[in-house]
Amino acid sequence: MAAETAAVTDSINAAWSRRDLDVLWHPCTQMKDHERLPVIPIARGEGVWLYDFDGRRYLDAVSSWWVNLFGHANPFIAARIKQQLDTLEHVLLAGFTHAPVIELSERLVKLTPDGLSRVFYADNGSSAIEVALKMSYHAWRNQGAKRKTKFVCLEHSYHGETLGALSVGDVSLFKATYQPLLMEVLKAPSPDCSARAPHESCADVARRAAAGLEALLAEQHEEISAVIIEPLVQCASGMRMHDPLYLRLLRELCDRYQVHLIADEIAVGFGRTGTLFACEQAGITPDFMVLSKGLTGGFLPLAAVLTTDAVYRVFYDDYEKLSAFLHSHSYTGNPLACAAALATLDLFEQTDVLGANRRLSQVMGEATAGLADHPRVAEVRQRGMILAIEMVQDKATRTPYPWQERRGLRVFEHGLAHEALLRPLGNVVYWMPPYVITEDEIAMLAAVTRAGIDVATRG
Repeated sequence: MAAETAAVTDSINAAWSRRDLDVLWHPCTQMKDHERLPVIPIARGEGVWLYDFDGRRYLDAVSSWWVNLFGHANPFIAARIKQQLDTLEHVLLAGFTHAPVIELSERLVKLTPDGLSRVFYADNGSSAIEVALKMSYHAWRNQGAKRKTKFVCLEHSYHGETLGALSVGDVSLFKATYQPLLMEVLKAPSPDCSARAPHESCADVARRAAAGLEALLAEQHEEISAVIIEPLVQCASGMRMHDPLYLRLLRELCDRYQVHLIADEIAVGFGRTGTLFACEQAGITPDFMVLSKGLTGGFLPLAAVLTTDAVYRVFYDDYEKLSAFLHSHSYTGNPLACAAALATLDLFEQTDVLGANRRLSQVMGEATAGLADHPRVAEVRQRGMILAIEMVQDKATRTPYPWQERRGLRVFEHGLAHEALLRPLGNVVYWMPPYVITEDEIAMLAAVTRAGIDVATRG
């Protein structure tokens, strides 16, 4: 009877997968892979776990692309959304407003670094990056600095997939194909500490990278609108991490050469790096801070761009001057998403999330410390609740595996077979789990990760 039950549930899983492949085109996927790798239909989520229609479960070690903070189907956030559903589902934000968006804006202004006093909403992270880029350029234009049309990004950076966001990124896998469509940008050295020489500290790398940026700004600052950065962790390029000193030096350089600083905290905000926002660890205020992902606890799409009153004022004028920022999204400031974000902020306020994360991050570090000695691991690096393990072909020279070998995919497959959703970035296995993960679950994840790396680096 048990075997018959398993066959029935397996057929349900398989049926959903077949229906999916008949009609869907999945993101960031070579669809031909699914001739061999089945699509996994998820029936429900609870806490750190996702359950398929067969009843198998998977520990969501990557927070479903870094969005989930407090667990799947979190009842507190869900209740807030349900309450909002009975009141107002949506209203345009041009000429109209509503309580959730006002309350959320007030709280974001209070929580983010001093000086960020205005909030502009978008639907997702890439769209919010577009807002920040356009707003920076337009602000300089309104002040008569019409030559400031260029942007500076860092090596290995990633800021999204829309054309403007893709332009200011530097991950070839995503960018190379579309290069003819993209605007030209300037590129500065990355402060990535994993690239340090034997005699260098992370602070030394930060100073060296800042010196490279200064040379660029000194020569071309009159044509540069803004520098854009992912503070502390360059996520999509393999969780490359840098010293907070770089952010302080960057702020000083932007002030000295009169260019804007855009902080992309889409992935690193809301406690991921150990503080509520990564910029706090350097004590700086950017000219633009971009937020998304964890903003709604992983429930609904929402993004926000915070900026200063100085930027806001250069757009504030008589209509006939045509200086207004005429940018919009249909679902800007959606009340349901704002309600989810307010519930998320309530959870931070009502419980010591950051304190609990400090303890969990220590457990994560201890659970993976032994991997630093693995013969095929170059480095185990960590910043708060983000932990990365870099697999290499040769440990002494840090020679990477050829990308065509897809070693990370082997870790992914091993994880799925052992109740863990690990989705490596190339040859970098990483954890960015929901904050409700337990110490026992961390221990289980560490064991699966270690075994997966052993399997992936064999032969």
